[in-house]
Amino acid sequence: MLTIHAYPHAMRAATAAAKGSDLTLLGVTVLTSLDEADLGATGYRLTIPELVALRVSQARDVGMGGVVASAAEAAEIRRIVGPDMAIVTPGIRPAGSAHGDQKRVATPAEALSAGASHLVVARPIVAAEDPKAAATAILAEMDGASTSAGTN
Repeated sequence: MLTIHAYPHAMRAATAAAKGSDLTLLGVTVLTSLDEADLGATGYRLTIPELVALRVSQARDVGMGGVVASAAEAAEIRRIVGPDMAIVTPGIRPAGSAHGDQKRVATPAEALSAGASHLVVARPIVAAEDPKAAATAILAEMDGASTSAGTN
């Protein structure tokens, strides 16, 4: 998987360059460390859900393999792209963990239930006193979410 900015010209160039390869290209929609105020400060007039939906539709239309987006938008993204595109969700935090610099977070179970296909979990594991135990707990939560959704 390779991430690129979800701008139409960048995605078109990337899909052309990757044609015939096994590389899965992911368009990065709106960073999970941004909120509505941050988006407005950078000059966007769209809300986060509106901008994500626009970028996701553009990613689908140019043939990207998936997108990177907050779990908060995953259900709507899944509705737009259907079952085949990857939805990679950063900002994953187990219940009760610190959000750090992430403003739009979800638990592993919430992200999977919303339609995410891949979760990005780093700090809750690498910053834990016992990284193996933290990872094991996150995997158990993911397995429980899959089982309750009937996908296991």
